[in-house]
Amino acid sequence: MSFSSSKLLVTGAGGQLGRRVVELLLEAGATNVVAASRDPSKLADLAARGVEVRKADFDDPASLPAAFAGAERLLLISTDSLGAPGQRIAQHRAAVAAAVTAGVKHIAYTSGPSPYPRDSGGVLDDHFWSEQAVIASGLDWTLLRHNLYAEVILMGAGQAVASGQLFTATGGMGRSYVTREDCARVDAAVLLTATGRQILDVSGPEAVTQDKLAALLAEASGRPVAHIDVSADQLRAGLTGAGLPPFLADVLVDFDVAASQGYHALLAPTVKALTGREPGSVRDFLLANKAAL
Repeated sequence: MSFSSSKLLVTGAGGQLGRRVVELLLEAGATNVVAASRDPSKLADLAARGVEVRKADFDDPASLPAAFAGAERLLLISTDSLGAPGQRIAQHRAAVAAAVTAGVKHIAYTSGPSPYPRDSGGVLDDHFWSEQAVIASGLDWTLLRHNLYAEVILMGAGQAVASGQLFTATGGMGRSYVTREDCARVDAAVLLTATGRQILDVSGPEAVTQDKLAALLAEASGRPVAHIDVSADQLRAGLTGAGLPPFLADVLVDFDVAASQGYHALLAPTVKALTGREPGSVRDFLLANKAAL
């Protein structure tokens, strides 16, 4: 079954993932695509390609039912509001409630790997409660549990290559990095074909340990890189000492702690099953992004 003629709405379309999903929907022949963003001016090029552009501000819940009006299928891309505790959950709950009010039939939500509730909050707690809101909506839904983007590696890769040291608190456990492109292809495929209610883990082809990642960084850069495993507290101190805002340091530490507990090592056939091609590897990704190292 294809929903290529249904009204398909993508939130966060001004971001890298959302924009790419819209492009892929157009390439697949979708004829009724809506791109929503807090700043519709970023979407002028998509409007020129026949995409309907709408403003959707998740911090203004009253405006959202009109922003979602007429949409049959909605991709809710999780927001980047990480600085204020509780803000992202509130945004997502408002979006889900608006989808119900607007008569959306199927909602797909971009979640994270193995989300679970935590008293201390954080990214995985946000995703857990956001998933619960989607499930409780009464709509059909797809939960897209994206593993960590391979692009996240580049955030610290330059420093690791320059210093020859890659510091993490992953405890030797693997992480199934997946490229943003593969996630976008899966998300577009879900909007076009998914029915019912399902949870999809979206992973790369292997669970890469940080020892292996250090070796891959060395291969791609031509410079030696060693992995040094540290405690969560040591990692947090190092990140804040390097000038990262505390909330962002907490996010990165939470990711490493989750990885150390095995939550990031899950492998699933989702990318191949929905897109027809194998997910890209970390090695290929780094070789293609040598300039960023």
